[in-house]
Amino acid sequence: MAHATTVEPGVILPDKPAGRTPAWIDFLKRLARTKPVGAFGLVVVVLLILTALFAPLIAPYEPAAPVGARLSTPSADHWMGTDNSGRDIFSRVVYGARVAAAVGFGAVAISTIGAILIGVSTGYFGGGFDAIVQRFVDAIMALPGLVLLLAIVTITGSGLRQLILILGFLGIAGASRIVRSAVLGIRHVQYLEAARATGAGHMRVMLRHVLPNIFAPVMVSATVGLGGVILAEAALSFLGLGISDPNQPTWGQMLSQARRFIDSDFNYVFWPCLAITLAVFAFNMLGDALRDLLDPRLRGSR
Repeated sequence: MAHATTVEPGVILPDKPAGRTPAWIDFLKRLARTKPVGAFGLVVVVLLILTALFAPLIAPYEPAAPVGARLSTPSADHWMGTDNSGRDIFSRVVYGARVAAAVGFGAVAISTIGAILIGVSTGYFGGGFDAIVQRFVDAIMALPGLVLLLAIVTITGSGLRQLILILGFLGIAGASRIVRSAVLGIRHVQYLEAARATGAGHMRVMLRHVLPNIFAPVMVSATVGLGGVILAEAALSFLGLGISDPNQPTWGQMLSQARRFIDSDFNYVFWPCLAITLAVFAFNMLGDALRDLLDPRLRGSR
C-alpha cells in the first residue's frame, strides 16, 4: 500500500506515482474494446498455437490408430466421432493443427524475410535497381498462383519441409510489394535525411530508421498471409499433393478422405472444415484489426 505525505492541512500527495500499465496490455484492451472480432481472432490464434504445441497432451488417442467403430457419431469416448477407418476425429483435428501451424508460420517467416530484403532495398535505393527487380516481381505475380504451386509440388514432391519452402518462396513477391510501398512512403522524411546528413551509412539507416517504421504493415501482411498459407496447404492436401503420411494428419487430407461420405456422414466432413474456416477467419480478422490499430491514418475511422 502506497504511503502518503502531508504537505499542508487538507493536501495529501503520494510519495511515488502509480506504475504505468505495460504497453502490450493497453494494446490488448484497445483491441478488445474497439475490435472485438479481431480480439476473437487473437484468441483463436493463441488456441491454435497452444493446440499445436501440446497436441500429444490434448489428443486422447494416436491419430493414425483405429480406436473404435467406423464412422461412429460423437460420444463421450470420441468427442467428434470416428472416421471411415475407426480413427478418432478429434485427435486427428488436434494433430492437424500442428501441421497447419508449422506450415503457416514457417512459410510466412521465409516470405517475410525475403520480402523485407527485397522491399526495403528496392524502396530505399529506387532508380534502375528498383525498376529491374520490380519487373521480375511483376513476372512472378503474373503467373497463376495455384497452377504454379501445383507444378512445383508435382516436380519437387510433397512433404512438410517442401511445403514450407515452396509456399514461403512463392509468397515473397506479393509481400515485397507491401514492404516496398511502406518504404517509399518514408524514404524522404526528415529523420532519414538527418541520419544521412550525420554520415550514417545506407545499412545503418535501413536497420535503425527504416525497418522500425515499417513494422506495422509488415506485421499485418504476415498475419493475413498466415491464413492464406493454411488455406493453400489444405487445398494441396485435399488434392493429394500435400502431406500424405497418415501419422501426420492434415485438415485438407481429412476433407479429401471424407468427401466420399458427405451424404451419409456429414459429421466426418464438418470438423476439419470448421477447423480450416476458423483458422483462416481468425488470421484474417486479426490482420484487419492490427491494420486499423497500428496505422495512425486509420485510427478512429471505423
